[in-house]
Amino acid sequence: MQAQNSGDVALDNTREDDHYVSVVVPLYNEEENVATVVAQVCDALSEVNFHWELILVNDGSSDATLTCALDEAERLGSHIRVIALQRNFGQTAAMQAGIEYARGGIIITMDGDLQNDPADIPRMVDELIRRDLDLLVGWRQQRQDNTLMRKLPSKIANRLIAGVTGVRLHDYGCSLKAYRGPVIRQVKLFGEMHRFIPAWVACQVPRQRIGEMIVNHHARSAGRSKYGISRVYRVLLDLLSVTFFMRFRARPGHFFGAIGLTLGGIGGVMMGWLAIAKFVMGQDIGDRPMLMVAILLLLASVQLVTTGVVAEMLSRIYFTMPGNRSYAAGEPSLHGKVSLDGGWASAKGQSLKS
Repeated sequence: MQAQNSGDVALDNTREDDHYVSVVVPLYNEEENVATVVAQVCDALSEVNFHWELILVNDGSSDATLTCALDEAERLGSHIRVIALQRNFGQTAAMQAGIEYARGGIIITMDGDLQNDPADIPRMVDELIRRDLDLLVGWRQQRQDNTLMRKLPSKIANRLIAGVTGVRLHDYGCSLKAYRGPVIRQVKLFGEMHRFIPAWVACQVPRQRIGEMIVNHHARSAGRSKYGISRVYRVLLDLLSVTFFMRFRARPGHFFGAIGLTLGGIGGVMMGWLAIAKFVMGQDIGDRPMLMVAILLLLASVQLVTTGVVAEMLSRIYFTMPGNRSYAAGEPSLHGKVSLDGGWASAKGQSLKS
């Protein structure tokens, strides 16, 4: 695979089998954790029975994260690959970039803050294959986070998402996930939709091919958390979009039309009553609040049926068209010491050429 600075990704070297695993780690201002993350992944995969590569995606960090990542790639070999986003596009875009550059038949994603445990990766790969799943989601049963700021909002969000989407999981927010490469490459992520990956995958495969597994979780030991209570409202807004695309992707007019016709019906009834009052009863309706409310309802009805459908469908079409992505990235070379094509690590962690 030859990566270009324009962000174009060629997937002709993709290995669509279980013996090739790509580990994708988005990084944003994690300079203190990069070396440790790489060391832990390499240690966890040192004795596995499959070939693997580690893809570090620098999401426009303002610190030395990119430099640290490049140093690790140069030191360890071409199976450690670095993708540099041109600015901070967000975790979803960074994850999408890593997935598109990944060449493995199985793809693992995890956070770069050392809270996910790389030691879980071999178990997840084995479990994905043994249960013949397309997606295996980590479940942080013993989560080491602040109860009020992190755990409680996540628990509420998990139950809400599971109830609305119908995909029953305990922990939607865990970044440690294992995917079948051909399946996750069909899912286009944008905005902040990484929280809803199981729901998007459920649009591609039967829900019984999505499972979960208890994984380890550690408290953050270095760096600062990028999450806060402000993400709650974003989750709620994203949930509306996910619900729409899961249930009405093929018939958006039914969704907007139902709301629009309901409001239009109410506005029509109001206007009918006002017409009777005006022309039958001879009453003056010019100063009645009901007249303005009826007009607003009718206008809202028209807008919901037209503008909403057009805007939502154009947005989805844009991100699913070939060549349109939510990021711009390239794979920086290491002064000629590491090929852009990358390599694979054997069971002993040695760098192998593709």
